[in-house]
Amino acid sequence: MGGWWDMAAEELEQQYSPSRWSPRLGPDEVIQAHLAAAAAGTQRARAGAQTSLHVPYGDGDGEKLDIYLPTDPSGTFPVLVYIHGGYWQCLRGIYLCGHSAGAHLAAMVLATDWTEYGVVPDIKGAVLVSGVYDLEPILHTYVNDALHMSREVAQRNSPLLHIAPAAPAAAACKVLVAMAQHDSPEFRRQSREYVLALRAAGWSVSMLDLAGVDHFDIVEKLSEDSYILTQVILNMILRA
Repeated sequence: MGGWWDMAAEELEQQYSPSRWSPRLGPDEVIQAHLAAAAAGTQRARAGAQTSLHVPYGDGDGEKLDIYLPTDPSGTFPVLVYIHGGYWQCLRGIYLCGHSAGAHLAAMVLATDWTEYGVVPDIKGAVLVSGVYDLEPILHTYVNDALHMSREVAQRNSPLLHIAPAAPAAAACKVLVAMAQHDSPEFRRQSREYVLALRAAGWSVSMLDLAGVDHFDIVEKLSEDSYILTQVILNMILRA
């Protein structure tokens, strides 16, 4: 049985272009709808929370984050760090949530040997949504026109290739890998293989295959209380 390396360039372009797989809208329309949904969700969140916006965490222009706090931030509360997608272009308990390329970045956090930096972050859970975990196939797609990754860089930054046996702290971290029914077969394959690799290394990992959603509305629906992924994330945090 062949793998991604047997695909023609046109097929790889198709597989790693999530907007081409939505049954709801055309490629351009689904991206515009996703941007509009994200902007509207941001406005709702800012209206209902205390915020510290554009807080720098590095020297680069893009190295900023937005912090949302409860309206009454008394006592302790968990922290959810959400990393958006866009193919890397566009000490309370910490929970990571990443979508698409953001899921890759969250997975790289899990793959990091933090002892090299003299810290042990208290990461209690990670929700990785429609992610990409092996970057080598992307070398042969339009995405690399902007990234200019070499094979060595792609392999060094592929979390699927850098899964260490789960230490006690890692074993306590709950990992959920979610994928959409209408993600491309390659995105779905990568999610399944990443789950199997984590499980084989002793990580506490589960997989959620969400029906009726595509690469974009799988996260747009997180604003809905009744959405299963919303409920799973809240349960993960509340049970800790």
